[in-house]
Amino acid sequence: MTDLDQLTQSLARNLKRWRTERGYTLDALAARAGVSRGMIIQIEQARTNPSVGTTVKIADALGVSITTLLDYEQGPQVRVVAPGEAVRMWSTDAGSHTSLLVGAEAPGPFEMWDWRLMPGDESSSDPHPPGTVELLHVRAGTLTLLVDGEEHTVPAGASATFEAKVAHCYRNDGTEPVEMTMSVIIPLGR
Repeated sequence: MTDLDQLTQSLARNLKRWRTERGYTLDALAARAGVSRGMIIQIEQARTNPSVGTTVKIADALGVSITTLLDYEQGPQVRVVAPGEAVRMWSTDAGSHTSLLVGAEAPGPFEMWDWRLMPGDESSSDPHPPGTVELLHVRAGTLTLLVDGEEHTVPAGASATFEAKVAHCYRNDGTEPVEMTMSVIIPLGR
């Protein structure tokens, strides 16, 4: 089984579990998430691999983190994610990519991401629920961060934080790869 097959199966299993646990019908979850009922059916039947944006919308609608939606297992207080087990969520032919490093649910969903953004690449995001905060630290390169249409330059060694309730974009206008670590804190009771 490939990593993509494993991801598709985990997402199918966990989506159905969380939808059932929340008591949502297919139509109710579709309306909350802003995705089609057909898309949710395809995901639950492991017949499609949705975009990161669709996955985020569904996780937000269920009130769980992407980590929980992709692979949730009750276990000990300490959870170690080996380097090869980080979930690759987005990539481009140029070599840009994001990996979800680890996430937690208490006191609300909390995620840590590893990003590599190649020159000329960008990744845009729809607004997240109010109260969602993103924190990032640029390790290499210079990031152009767009928040609600306003550009911010974040050079290597610098950090930034913002409430992600507005459209935002990570862009590399430079000539060297941007490497950064990002955390996302999602409020309870979304």
